[in-house]
Amino acid sequence: MTELHPTTPTALSRRTTLRAAGGGTLLLGLGLAGCRSAVSEAGPEAAGAEAAAKPRRGGTLSVAVNSDFTPSLLFAQSSQSLQQRLVYNTLIRYDDRLTPQPELATSWEYAEDGRGITLKLRTGVTYHDGRPFTADDVIFAVKNLQNPLRAAQLRSTAAAITGFEKRGDHELALKLAHPVNNLFDLFEFMIITDRNSVEEAVAGKKLNGTGPFKLTKWSPGTGLSLTRNEKYWQPDRPYLDAVEFRVISQADALLSSLRTGQTQLSYGVPGRNLATLAADPELVISEYATGGGAHYLGVNTTVAPLNDKTVRQALAWGIDRERILKQVLGGYGLASATPWPKSSPAFSEAGRTHYTYDPGKARELLKSAGHTTLDLPLLHINLPGDTAVAEAVQYDLKQIGVRVTLEPTDPATAQKNLISQSMPGLWTMSHGFAQVQPSTLAVSAYPFNEAKNTSRFRSAHYTKVVRDAWTTPETGARANALRQQITDTLLDEAFIIDLVIRGSVQVAAKKLRGVTLNKFTYLNLDDAHLAG
Repeated sequence: MTELHPTTPTALSRRTTLRAAGGGTLLLGLGLAGCRSAVSEAGPEAAGAEAAAKPRRGGTLSVAVNSDFTPSLLFAQSSQSLQQRLVYNTLIRYDDRLTPQPELATSWEYAEDGRGITLKLRTGVTYHDGRPFTADDVIFAVKNLQNPLRAAQLRSTAAAITGFEKRGDHELALKLAHPVNNLFDLFEFMIITDRNSVEEAVAGKKLNGTGPFKLTKWSPGTGLSLTRNEKYWQPDRPYLDAVEFRVISQADALLSSLRTGQTQLSYGVPGRNLATLAADPELVISEYATGGGAHYLGVNTTVAPLNDKTVRQALAWGIDRERILKQVLGGYGLASATPWPKSSPAFSEAGRTHYTYDPGKARELLKSAGHTTLDLPLLHINLPGDTAVAEAVQYDLKQIGVRVTLEPTDPATAQKNLISQSMPGLWTMSHGFAQVQPSTLAVSAYPFNEAKNTSRFRSAHYTKVVRDAWTTPETGARANALRQQITDTLLDEAFIIDLVIRGSVQVAAKKLRGVTLNKFTYLNLDDAHLAG
């Protein structure tokens, strides 16, 4: 049994103890509201300039995605999660410094012993069907993630909530079994769904939320159609009339749709094609440098000889991360042997460069483990960008005597295999969860989860370190030491071999403004508009 370390609110970090003031414009549209105030005070001429620059209402935004919405994965963060924040809200929203800002929760206060938190909830919010949002919806959202039948990350954090005390319809006290330092990660991740129609939601029949857009149609294999929620709780938002998600899996067709203006936004352009689009004056490429994603090589530790960590370490030395970054990903990202972005308190340059490209050393390690050649399967998602990464890994491993057979797989099936621990010996995919509280990665992300991970790796030491890191205040010498132990374990055991840290790369029409992503890559279009 892992020893739990009690904490107090004063020991928690600045972001988890922040008590925010309510107010619809504090989180969403803050920059616009601030600009209006400054301009208004500057006099009539400035006010006229402000009016001319005011976002234009109306229009339909077409978003190109390379994989379809998968209702059964509604509560799992994946490449198919873009639409989450359009239909649903979350309790809070992180700013760039990971400080929580109000969304459906307007303020919060920790209990003195760190084993509870009281939330004040936004009033006047309704679901798309007109039903009022209340504390019961937050209780349901937590219990829904606790349900083992749901494919959902952050279940461990949700499970730490063991009590609910309603104080009216818009105040709720949550009781914790033990302190956790990633509660606000849960609050940004957890979409607040309609408790009366959740089964219809996971069947793709009805998505009823409090968000800025309402689902009007899902055409499997083709995409989603959404229209403005005229009763959205944030005044005067959204600006757009509608949003269309169009499934375009082929790279040439995707590039053509962006160049011709048939679509105005995409996060799925293969790295090799980004330079071509960068030359188009009507398109703008932006990188979310928060480290919200990473390409990696996964290893099934129950498949011989991959049950030998010496073999796994050989694979880690045998991959040229810098080449993948430059040639496959267009130079966007950071070659790294660890999952942490530079913004993470767990990041270190020593960890990032722990495994560099050294095929000679890789061959020596294989030989010391009794192997000169190996033949292994490698699953990858059958989309152009993912295929390019898999082919690069295949080429590098061939140079050290490891022949891999590529197994292209559709995105939904690959995600289900990831969750159900049904991967072959090797696979390449992307993971998230390193961009928030570091403990979240090891207690929530499917590839890294200490209790049940895709690699089927188990270690009493890893479990203890992760649990200790999760229940310890996130600042201070002990927190730093525990994060270092997690990193050291990941590097030594090499059951997940990180390659390149890479946030979302956004390709957008020049006329599209105000688009953001939250830390879990949910698309936020509250302030988005199409300039004239």
